[in-house]
Amino acid sequence: MPSDAGLPPGTLVMLILRVLHAGPLHGYAIAQRTHIFSRKERQGEEGCLYPALQKLLLKDWVTAAWTTSETGRRVREYRLTPAGRRQLDVELADFRRTTTAIETLLDNA
Repeated sequence: MPSDAGLPPGTLVMLILRVLHAGPLHGYAIAQRTHIFSRKERQGEEGCLYPALQKLLLKDWVTAAWTTSETGRRVREYRLTPAGRRQLDVELADFRRTTTAIETLLDNA
């Protein structure tokens, strides 16, 4: 059963930045993409997603503008900023460094 309980802190922010790297999306589409691209291991829970998006807005890593979705609904579309692209590089490097260290420990302990 999929669960977010085991995700390292900050992983959601990294996933959002990575999904937005491909182009602007509204919140529900971000949740759908993270769920699909994680091979359905990560649920796009709105209770966590929207507070994380607000954090990204405050840090100027994303911008948001109101637009109309494909279904005609008014939605807030999020777009990665240049600062967000730089932060994504930092997040990915940190995550890869941490997972490599954990894998090395597990293989050699």
